[in-house]
Amino acid sequence: MRHDKLDRELRLILLLTENTNYTAADLCSKLGISRRNLYYYLDFLRESDFRLIKSGYYYRLDRHSPFFRRLHESIDFTEDEAVLMRRMLGSADDANPVVRRMKRKLERFYDLRIVTDLKYQQQLSNNVTRLYEAIKNRRVAKLVNYSSPHSHTVSSRYVEPFSFMNGNSDIRCYEISSGLNKTFKVARMEDVEIVDLLWSFEDRHRQVFTDVFMFSGEQTYTIELLLGQLSCNLLKEEYPQAETYLTPNGDGRWRLRLQVCSFLGIGRFVLGLLGDIEVVGSEEFREYLKAQIREMKI
Repeated sequence: MRHDKLDRELRLILLLTENTNYTAADLCSKLGISRRNLYYYLDFLRESDFRLIKSGYYYRLDRHSPFFRRLHESIDFTEDEAVLMRRMLGSADDANPVVRRMKRKLERFYDLRIVTDLKYQQQLSNNVTRLYEAIKNRRVAKLVNYSSPHSHTVSSRYVEPFSFMNGNSDIRCYEISSGLNKTFKVARMEDVEIVDLLWSFEDRHRQVFTDVFMFSGEQTYTIELLLGQLSCNLLKEEYPQAETYLTPNGDGRWRLRLQVCSFLGIGRFVLGLLGDIEVVGSEEFREYLKAQIREMKI
């Protein structure tokens, strides 16, 4: 019986990630379940770090849900990792069939023109040079035909670029049309043009911060915890970057003081080890934990 339920849950996830709009009635029909059971499954997905989007009568899952992001990071390579591997393979013996097979796999699943296409490499270099000039001279830049994987669109963007990231592969910009700070991939720009306009919104420029739990944002919250030996060990095993923020407390416990972009990641960790963790700082985080405990269905 449990296997049938799990099968429906997995099929529901697949349906909600297709490029198709499904109503509640459509989903019930495809899964062979009642409307009541469907809503039960949807609640389960919400509680399991899936972002459920409802547009009118239609349902779908946000492909950038925390669950998908963690799954992708666990089993896939980032673009930078794939590029590095391809460069390393480029110096390996091409007579080796394993080397050739790995090259084909990387080129099939990743856009590696940055490594294999000399013309493309030159265009990337030109993009970086112009963006650097725009930053140095505080000028507006036009990102020509920027390909966005999030909105599935190709459009030109007028931005105030102000900071390179990740070895010049990303650029932090203030987008004038939306009034938002965004991170753009240099490789997804067809070209960059410097516009004869000075920055007008420098006071709105914001850097992006990624915490040790892999949540990103412009706003951060300072959290301070006292960890027992168990929670300290688990934190270092699951989130090695957090070790930098640990100091001995002198009573057998460890003090963790760090900044996070969201309470979701650190909240999940603390709630799983409540008996071994004391919340010292951030009253807002303490109230968040209390609210989560009240909503628990035990």
